[in-house]
Amino acid sequence: MQRIGVVDTTFARYDMGAEALDELSRCPGYGRRFETIRRTVPGFKDLAVQAKKMIEEDSCKIVLALGMPGKAPIDKTCAHEASSGIMTAQLMTNTPILEVFVHEDEEEDPVRLAEICRDRARKHAMNAYMMLYEPDQLVARAGQGVRQGSSDAGPLVTAHR
Repeated sequence: MQRIGVVDTTFARYDMGAEALDELSRCPGYGRRFETIRRTVPGFKDLAVQAKKMIEEDSCKIVLALGMPGKAPIDKTCAHEASSGIMTAQLMTNTPILEVFVHEDEEEDPVRLAEICRDRARKHAMNAYMMLYEPDQLVARAGQGVRQGSSDAGPLVTAHR
C-alpha cells in the first residue's frame, strides 16, 4: 500500500492538516490503495526535514507540506527559506512535496482567511492524489487557470489557435 504524507505546523492558525486528511479519506482507494500519515512540526522552517523523513523513513510517495507564514517581514523571509528547503528536499529525494502555504496577509477577514486555508488544503490534497493516481486529470486542467484558495481564473482567450 502506498502512503501520502501530510506535515503541518503548530504555528498555523488553522488546522489545514485535518482538512487535507479528510479530503484524502474521500478519495477512491483510500485504505486499500493508499493510506495517509500525518506529522506536525513547530514552524514552517521545520517542514522540509520532516517531509524528507516521511519520504525516506515512512516510504511516502508524495507529501503535502502545509504552513501559514505570518504578516511580519521576518515571516516572509522565513517562508522563502522554508520554500527553498522544501525544493531542496524534493530534489534530494526525487519525490514531490507540495508546498501549501497560506500567508496571513492574504485576507484581513479571519472567516475568509479560514476559507482560503480550507480550500487550499483540500484542493492540494486532491492534487497529490491526482499526481499519484490520475495524472491525466491534471493534464486535462493544463492552462485552465485552476486556483487553490480562490476561484479559478479561467484560461486566457487567444485570437490565434
